Amino acid sequence: MPVLKNFTPRLYQETIFANCTLKNCLVVLPTGLGKTAIAMMLAAHRLQVYPASKTIMLVPTKPLADQHAASFKKHLSIAEEKITVFTGDISPAERATLWNTVQVIFSTPQGLENDVLGNKISLKDVSLLIVDEAHRAVGDYSYVWLAQQYQQQAQFPRILALTASPGSEAEHIAEVAKNLFIEKVEIRTPKDLDVAPYVQEVHVQWLKVELTPELIQVQKLLNTCIRQRLELLSTLGLQNRGMVSKKDLLGFQKELQAKMASGERDFETLKALSVLAEAVKLHHALELLETQAVMPLNAYLEKLMHEGAMAKTKAAKNIAQDINFKTAVIHVQNLYANNIEHPKMKAVSNLVSQEFQKNKFTKIMIFTQFRDTAIRIQKELEHVSGVVSAVFVGQTKKGLTGLTQKQQAEMLAQFRDGFFTVLIATSVGEEGLDIPKVDTVIFYEPVPSAIRQIQRRGRTGRQEKGSVIILMTKNTRDEAYHWAAVRKEHAMHTLLELPTSQKEHIPVAQTTLSQHALLEEKTVVYADYREKASGVVRELHALGTDIKLEMLHTADYVLSGRVGVEFKTTEDFVNSIIDGRLLEQVKQLREHFIRPLLIIEGTSDMYAVRNIHPNAIRGMIATIIISYGIPLIQTRDAKETASLLLTIARREQEDKKPFNPHTSKKPMNTREAQEYIIGAFPNIGPQLAKELLVKLKTVKNIVNASMQELQNVEGVGEKKATGIKEVSEKEY
Repeated sequence: MPVLKNFTPRLYQETIFANCTLKNCLVVLPTGLGKTAIAMMLAAHRLQVYPASKTIMLVPTKPLADQHAASFKKHLSIAEEKITVFTGDISPAERATLWNTVQVIFSTPQGLENDVLGNKISLKDVSLLIVDEAHRAVGDYSYVWLAQQYQQQAQFPRILALTASPGSEAEHIAEVAKNLFIEKVEIRTPKDLDVAPYVQEVHVQWLKVELTPELIQVQKLLNTCIRQRLELLSTLGLQNRGMVSKKDLLGFQKELQAKMASGERDFETLKALSVLAEAVKLHHALELLETQAVMPLNAYLEKLMHEGAMAKTKAAKNIAQDINFKTAVIHVQNLYANNIEHPKMKAVSNLVSQEFQKNKFTKIMIFTQFRDTAIRIQKELEHVSGVVSAVFVGQTKKGLTGLTQKQQAEMLAQFRDGFFTVLIATSVGEEGLDIPKVDTVIFYEPVPSAIRQIQRRGRTGRQEKGSVIILMTKNTRDEAYHWAAVRKEHAMHTLLELPTSQKEHIPVAQTTLSQHALLEEKTVVYADYREKASGVVRELHALGTDIKLEMLHTADYVLSGRVGVEFKTTEDFVNSIIDGRLLEQVKQLREHFIRPLLIIEGTSDMYAVRNIHPNAIRGMIATIIISYGIPLIQTRDAKETASLLLTIARREQEDKKPFNPHTSKKPMNTREAQEYIIGAFPNIGPQLAKELLVKLKTVKNIVNASMQELQNVEGVGEKKATGIKEVSEKEY
């Protein structure tokens, strides 16, 4: 029977644990105060009560999964081979085999979702689902769907959700609680008497810097560009809400896109969308100037100039032609060429130098929003004596440098062991990572999120006192972001410190027996694994479909040996016309399947998605339907798409014969070829082709039949008989 070893729980951990044994709990506990310990205590308890069951712990990243697995191996008296981490390096088949031999599994939600969707594993025997960084369980994040599946499938379900920062709004916490079937919220704050003795002091200070005159000059030019576009919106009668931030602009952009999707495509709306796109790009440039470094700013401005020269988008073209923008670009290029930097760079260098003068063994984490800035900070720190730094970023994105999950884990281990002393991290370093001794955390910029601010700050003060230094550029959005985070965090603490009776409580809907019922014989649908994010796969799974996730070279869904489906959202359909992908995909679909199908999902107006002439879209639709003979069907949402796919798949699989999704268009037998030939005559189709062949026996007899003989077949009138005679007798 598994028990904990080399571990003595604290009183508040025992109290929380006792409640978690009885109900699904959301545990909110400050960083460094032992949420993982409570998870281990509950895992040991559930495995004692249900010895043949399993425990799953979901975490956002693989390095975090490895970290938790190491803790469980250290403190849980269970054979190490019974504890494993599911990674993408292990094939689905191997994971399915491994599943049968282990008891404690750590996995990212996306990886486990693939296995559940593909029916590689069943959650039936899982007696405990632990959800780490539970504040993520909102919207379409995989935590939500997996919790639903677990609650439906498990014989003895119990959910433990863990977070240090649940959010600043009651609605957000309520959504997390609802999505994870929470019955009780266990909250401890640093002010609680049973927790206070274990809270380490963290000293927070703000260091303000001022933009240099050169950067202020560029700031004025970019502000002028933005102001001109806001004034243009006013002339269109659309700018009357005092929009000042990028968030405001994006919100307005979304409103106008919804308006266009409903059919309102007047000149003012179209023009406003184009102007808003320009303003958003300019706001991003201004953010880089005010809060980041000259290097990423220069790279972004040059990218806009290049896009404008290539006329990739109307917005980029208009920006590139703006005299104020051109002047700003020249100024920034000169700053970059002369190594004139944002004052934060020098401030970071000085801070790190000062910390190492105090203690040459100190450990520092520097957080920044952008990868380019992280790289630039590392270059700056090369001039600080005794400092060895490394850049900790997520996986590769769009040609940018990145780290694999294995490299991330290795880098954290090296930092923990002192191979380097400064870790420069983007957001991937904010959540959950247990680096026992970080003396100082530096925010290169404030973040307007209470959750992210708490997560960043929580990297220090875990076992000893720590310090946090937040850099802030005066009179810029840095100050606005800082105060936004302060307000949100204050609201969160106010919410968490309410008496228990006033805290949000979400009743749990009971799982009915019908939810546990599984179809005896499921319809099979092969789906390309990249389609998992579309939502259609989840809906198919909810309908009881046997999903097979595979790497499909042609089509996104294969429903039988004959039917392959290419799936597009409205936006992707238009984008694939522009970049030339669609014709090749359609051609491949036609070549590989007897009954190809194209589905376009979405309610937005495809003629308003991009700046493309409507005739180009109409021409492509005509080509697909007429030239390639591929039916095109439009659906409203993932639910409707899934229902349609399942209906077709059931119809196709009535004979229950297995099929291979990777075969090319299979050769027709004689019967199929006869039906195909006759079905190709005008207005005949597959069903009437069968009627003609049953009545007249052969293709030759049908072609040679008289008008009267043809019309003697039920369903064939004069028009259809004329069509057959005309096609078979008229010279080519």
